[in-house]
Amino acid sequence: MLPPEDVLARDLAEWLPRQRWFGGKDSPIEDLAIGTATELRAGDPGLYHLVLDVRQNGATEHYQVLLGVRRDLPGRLGYARIGPPGGGAAKQQTYDAAHDPDLTRTLLEHLAAGASAGPLRFRHVPGARIRTDLTSLPITAEQSNTSLLFGDAYICKLFRRLGDGVNLDLEVNLALTRAGCEHVPAVHGWIELAPGGDGGEPVTLGLLSDYLRTGADGWSLAIASVRDWFAHATQPEDDEWAELDASAAGGDFAAEAERLGAATAQVHRALADAFGVTVVPADEIRGLAARMNAELTGTCRAVPGLAPHAKALTGAFIDLAAQAGPLPVQRVHGDYHLGQVLRSESGWSLLDFEGEPARTQSERRALSHPLRDVAGMLRSFEYAARFLITRSGTVPLESGGHLETRAHAWAARNRAAFCRGYAAAGGADPAAHAVLLRAFEFEKAVYEVRYEARNRPAWLPVPLKSLAHLTA
Repeated sequence: MLPPEDVLARDLAEWLPRQRWFGGKDSPIEDLAIGTATELRAGDPGLYHLVLDVRQNGATEHYQVLLGVRRDLPGRLGYARIGPPGGGAAKQQTYDAAHDPDLTRTLLEHLAAGASAGPLRFRHVPGARIRTDLTSLPITAEQSNTSLLFGDAYICKLFRRLGDGVNLDLEVNLALTRAGCEHVPAVHGWIELAPGGDGGEPVTLGLLSDYLRTGADGWSLAIASVRDWFAHATQPEDDEWAELDASAAGGDFAAEAERLGAATAQVHRALADAFGVTVVPADEIRGLAARMNAELTGTCRAVPGLAPHAKALTGAFIDLAAQAGPLPVQRVHGDYHLGQVLRSESGWSLLDFEGEPARTQSERRALSHPLRDVAGMLRSFEYAARFLITRSGTVPLESGGHLETRAHAWAARNRAAFCRGYAAAGGADPAAHAVLLRAFEFEKAVYEVRYEARNRPAWLPVPLKSLAHLTA
């Protein structure tokens, strides 16, 4: 049984701001109401699904919580407690049940059965046979969502902050699964909240897909390569540093970058087949260039360190407007970087088709040219090349900016390899669309500067130093 609603709402309002996935840490909670509370398992322990209506700054956001209820909370779950020790007036312990494998198996059981519970619907892909005998383990590194590993078979992503309608990650991955695309983990099922009385789309709550147990994320692999390159012993003269060959180190990443480019092109082709391609007129491209420049102007006001690059950035947007013509657009990834890809024994896989977290839902859903994703990955190579420089004690000290020179050499080599693989696999040749690609890359860099200034000031030198090379 749930505690009284006023007690539970108070406890949740105290607990919520401490969670990594809560998006409103910079503002107080004005009001928290329990929108829906659905019993998924009776008894002790009991499992409830909650949708919380959280009001901040005059606006309401919706979050989902799997709530566990026990009379006695085991020590292993003490860190997940929501209510006070002892359970408060109801003498029950409440906690985040995403951390309780005794309860999360209920999700698999409901998905396998295609069950319904109150407004919740558990769906599975036709023909999917979902195992229900697996124990879950939460991935603690995630920030905006919570993912559960079920054995070595599945990963279940729970979308903590709920958007309107079908989540892009489900929509895109399900379409690619049905198309047989080999570069995304296959979807097995999903959880949704039925639309309210006013109709509309169901709200996506969770997504169950294959777990790539042999997978290593592209960011970690790239950072290992950069570390190896930085540690590579060489004693060149000062004027020879510009000619450094980043392939000299043992951990060269270029072959993987080229394979990743090919996989990206294949996914773009599958997205075009699944969702279609639209041609937009030149006026829309000129409007896009104007919006890029407007974002630049606003970011320069907020982050003065970007101002020295403003002339070159504006020039790229002016060039895009001047050469604007009809342009094919389609569904793309939208937030493409090395942290969104996994390398497993079967090759590269793309993850998380939700779009950039700082964009609105309509912006994330907007069609674009596939080179926007290419630009995102090129920016990610710039980040990987300079990440270790920003972290004191992780790389050997060198004088005269030699590490930055090495970073530039590593990024240039892997950018070229990725573009080569992308074009060879049938993607739009980046070299033949230099103006468009440059505008997309500079737009992404402006976004990065704004994001880092607001959220990770220590990382701000990464996009700014890369721009020093790219705008020279």
